[in-house]
Amino acid sequence: MARRAEEEYDYLFKVVLIGDSGVGKSNILSRFTRNEFCLETKSTLGVEFATRTLQVEGRIIKAQIWDTAGQERYRAITSAYYRGALGAILVFDVTKPTTFENASRWLRELRDHADSNIVVMLIGNKTDLEHLRAVDSEEAQSFAEREGLSFLETSALEATNVEKAFRVILAEIYRVISKKNISSEAPAQGPAGGMREGKAITIAASDSSTSRQCCST
Repeated sequence: MARRAEEEYDYLFKVVLIGDSGVGKSNILSRFTRNEFCLETKSTLGVEFATRTLQVEGRIIKAQIWDTAGQERYRAITSAYYRGALGAILVFDVTKPTTFENASRWLRELRDHADSNIVVMLIGNKTDLEHLRAVDSEEAQSFAEREGLSFLETSALEATNVEKAFRVILAEIYRVISKKNISSEAPAQGPAGGMREGKAITIAASDSSTSRQCCST
């Protein structure tokens, strides 16, 4: 009965995590979906995903979060997974300027392959390493404003703002979907419409995408 209750939801939203390798995308995913942090996280190979169901704007939303590999050799593979995504979280490491500089390239690739209405958030991760900070918050905020992105800083290690980041982007996706539904005066259809219950894509993989040794807090 508990499993059946977990599967009941109003919308299924696909969100992709993008950014350079090593910025903490996998730990952001595991912190949000399982409240775990892996001290020895290996680089993602290809694409992994996990899900979590929560209430947003009075609706039950099932968030399907895809963690994409940051290495160059996987770029051709992962770009295909942008299709059908309603949201994207672009992650950089606040201690590594190069990962922030590459955000523009990631954003261009995303916009080349994703739906034009995709909701994008910029995240500066690893604020627990404040003594090693090399990217100013103001600089990242200015970039986000120029590109029309929301912006937050997070620490997957300390669980700072991770929950907030996903709730903000899921709420924004819901608002976009609601406006589409109202303007069309018809139920949402297909991935760009939010995939109502009964129209979700079936993927042959478990919700828990990894078997790493992690710690919960």
